[in-house]
Amino acid sequence: MLNNHFNVDNILEHQRVGIFVDVQNLFYSAKSIHKSKINFEKLLHMTLAGRKLVRAIAYVVQKEEDDSQHAFIEVLKRFGYEVKSKDLKIRPDGTAKGDWDMGIAIDTMSMVNKLDTVVLVSGDGDFVPLVEMLKANGCRVEVYSFRESTSAALIHAATHYTAIEESLLYKKIRQQKKIKNTLKS
Repeated sequence: MLNNHFNVDNILEHQRVGIFVDVQNLFYSAKSIHKSKINFEKLLHMTLAGRKLVRAIAYVVQKEEDDSQHAFIEVLKRFGYEVKSKDLKIRPDGTAKGDWDMGIAIDTMSMVNKLDTVVLVSGDGDFVPLVEMLKANGCRVEVYSFRESTSAALIHAATHYTAIEESLLYKKIRQQKKIKNTLKS
């Protein structure tokens, strides 16, 4: 007898997933909205959700004189991210330029035939045309970000949108431990 039972979870768990993290967007959103830092290890596990990881790439912009970022990059690598890094460019007028929008677009499009799902971790509305192109090429596109700093157009364009919760923040983890320790006393 043929089983016509359709189970979405079974389909999703066999997907090939690429995770593309706009670190600057995430870092500054966590800092400005929550006065905290994000737990990138938990983020990777949450976005992967038990599926087959093809690649997880974290895109970082570095200030040339900031050695603390080297340690951060090593931590990202230990968590399982491939890290792509470039230096922040200071223009003659003193303004700074440093984003990976084009690099993320090129990387995702170059992998479109190897992925069932693209996970984009960013709230940047500049990615809407990329999301539409990925979907037109048959990819499911999941966007993860802080809702407060996410373009409404990006949320609408995604196949699925997930707001990053405070449980992924280090600040909240420390507060939870303090509460537990206080309750034990």
